[in-house]
Amino acid sequence: SNNTQAKSKMATLKNDPGNEVKLKIYALFKQSTQGPCNTPKPGMLDFVNKVKWDAWKSLGSISQEEARQQYCDLIGSLVEAEGGSPAQVGAQPTGSGTAYETLLVTTEDAITTIKLNRPTKKNAITTEMYNDIIAALEQAGKDDSVLTVLTGAGDFYCSGNDLTNFTKIPEGGVEEMARKGGDLLRKYVKAYIDFPKPLVAVVNGPAVGVSVTVLGLFDLVYATERATFHTPFSQLGQSAEGCSSYTFPKLMGAAKASEMLLFNKKLTAVQACELGLVTEVFPDSSFQSEVWTRLRAYAKLPPNSLALSKQLIRAVEKERLYAVNDAEVECLIERWMSDECFNAVMSFFQAKAKL
Repeated sequence: SNNTQAKSKMATLKNDPGNEVKLKIYALFKQSTQGPCNTPKPGMLDFVNKVKWDAWKSLGSISQEEARQQYCDLIGSLVEAEGGSPAQVGAQPTGSGTAYETLLVTTEDAITTIKLNRPTKKNAITTEMYNDIIAALEQAGKDDSVLTVLTGAGDFYCSGNDLTNFTKIPEGGVEEMARKGGDLLRKYVKAYIDFPKPLVAVVNGPAVGVSVTVLGLFDLVYATERATFHTPFSQLGQSAEGCSSYTFPKLMGAAKASEMLLFNKKLTAVQACELGLVTEVFPDSSFQSEVWTRLRAYAKLPPNSLALSKQLIRAVEKERLYAVNDAEVECLIERWMSDECFNAVMSFFQAKAKL
């Protein structure tokens, strides 16, 4: 009979551990965005919706705040289980360098290379990694290298902010999290504004979010033809940072900057080069050899002349960049405390869980 079939199908849906977790995510999402279950119960044969409805109903009257917290804890624990712990650092390559959990930093041929080293996570930036990069930039600014290079391990340059940064809500709640995140971001962007030597991005693959916006603060940006450039801020209920609200319109004109910063347009490497965000694009097969040959030649130029020339160019607008950084951070703190942003980030996780 249909009823027995329906029941066994529902039992299958409910008893698969993968589905159980997905249903829990779904239910907490509904409860934290809409409150307790308030829709009519679906018919017996509408299995999928019936199971989803049961999951939501089972949360009873827990508050939206509490559902939000449980949602974050659950996503956080899933990410940890998936191997979200920091990448293990292998033996340090030749040349001097400090060991960081999330980076490989080496100095060779008068070039200090800071390599984002979470390849399994597409080099997404965790809170710890923000701090590591700030420290590595500070160190590179003072060491005896001539140039500093930022690049990524593996196929990705950087996938931007690790969204699990949003799931660890501290004691002081969302407000404290937003303030702390804002202070860290301000310090992070300032490290690029203040960097005293020529700074080069070697974009070895797709780049997303903050890794794209700060490119306006680099002196050279070399990209493989495989690279793409994407700043999906409004999609996540957020706003631009990295001084891009100033540097992008200045580099590419307002109309093109808005397409990226407001409407989430993803650029190919060639498009990014035509708009002035990228210095030059190389074929993927010869990317590393061509770029490094050139950088090694540049590193033989007189170091003080390079550093002073860079500082001269930067001095013209340093105060303006500080002000832009402050304004962007204030706007983001407001965004992070908004329901709009929280719901957009949750919807992003929903889409990833493919419910």
